[in-house]
Amino acid sequence: MSGSFAVEVKDVNKTFKVYHDKGHMLKERVIHWKRNKYEKKVVLENISFCIQKGEAVGLIGKNGCGKSTTLKLLTGIMYPDSGSIRLNGRVSSLLELGAGFHPDLSGRENIYINASIFGLSRKEIDQRAGDIIRFSELSDFIDNPVRTYSSGMYMKLAFSIAINVDADILLVDEILAVGDVNFQAKCLNKMKEIKGMGTTIIIVSHSMEQIESICDRSIWLQNGRIAADGLSKTVDDQYLSYMNQVRRESVEEQISEMEKSQQIEQNLDENTKEWSGDGNVRFGSRELSIKNVRCLNSKGEPVNTLDFGEKFSIQFDVEKRKPAGRVWFGLTIIRNDGAVCYGTNTIADDLAQFCISEAGAVCMAFDQVQLMPGGYYIDVCIGRNFNEFIDYWQSAKTIEIFGKRKDIGIVKMEHHWIVEA
Repeated sequence: MSGSFAVEVKDVNKTFKVYHDKGHMLKERVIHWKRNKYEKKVVLENISFCIQKGEAVGLIGKNGCGKSTTLKLLTGIMYPDSGSIRLNGRVSSLLELGAGFHPDLSGRENIYINASIFGLSRKEIDQRAGDIIRFSELSDFIDNPVRTYSSGMYMKLAFSIAINVDADILLVDEILAVGDVNFQAKCLNKMKEIKGMGTTIIIVSHSMEQIESICDRSIWLQNGRIAADGLSKTVDDQYLSYMNQVRRESVEEQISEMEKSQQIEQNLDENTKEWSGDGNVRFGSRELSIKNVRCLNSKGEPVNTLDFGEKFSIQFDVEKRKPAGRVWFGLTIIRNDGAVCYGTNTIADDLAQFCISEAGAVCMAFDQVQLMPGGYYIDVCIGRNFNEFIDYWQSAKTIEIFGKRKDIGIVKMEHHWIVEA
């Protein structure tokens, strides 16, 4: 192992046995021995990476990809089936909240127990105990049994011990997701501080902001393998793009299934000549009927998801049932929490009213999606005069907008800054 490396992982493999119907008692296992069937689940497959001293690395990936298993292998809690792991220096870890704490002992007593596990002598713990208690903000509770602590208090004490043992390598697994906002910020600042002192940090987190604020490098694990390894910003963007695509496919499928079910109900309604729902979903005098509401992306393809900034259009067909005279068309976009984002109609846009002979089609085109990422419902309608609806269809179309945005709100407003300093 090179002297410049703090961690060296080479060709590591790890599998777990997953039992289908495992007996918990010896008698059950003997009598029903055929039930003890299992399959091997590959958690890590041929993983290799090296981390230099003083480097901060983020392990990212969706749940079940092997991130936490990798940290447990590094700490020696688990052992690989094959391959080698070598660490150079004292290791401090925060893998499970309050792991190693004795519930009936006080916070102060647990400081001494945990710090000794990390390799500190009694004298060294005496010197650091005050700093640990001050950082944990638990001075009023430090002599109480830790079983009386909240999960946030557990985290504060565990983190305070781990960062005050002068470790060469610090391993952190989602621990910063617990605790109040002020303490999370305090922890992040402390980690940046110890990173500046040369401590090697390996952190597992689903927060890309946390990863990028601490780490120079990210390793993306996918199905037990390394999908990408490089600069945090680059790898994190690749991972987020992948997860967006996975979610888009799931959303497309969910909306498609929902709309198929709605279409079956609509077809039944057409046969019985009755409106569906409770009267609040669709209403009107019904001389004309809206059909086949669809969203088209910038390529003209029917979709249920859009990218922020993409060109799109909402289209629907119109079927004539009875003469309706001159009519107008309208559309309203509503966020899934009920906030009305935008609504208009052909009268508001100064267009003449229309006559439908036998059938027609309506298209409302948008140069780009200005709505912030999230889920939206679209109401479409046909009206006559100013307040008479022929067909008003609430939530006729569901769409979801994707995009990585740092601004907030419902809609992006075009702007520019002028700063005089």
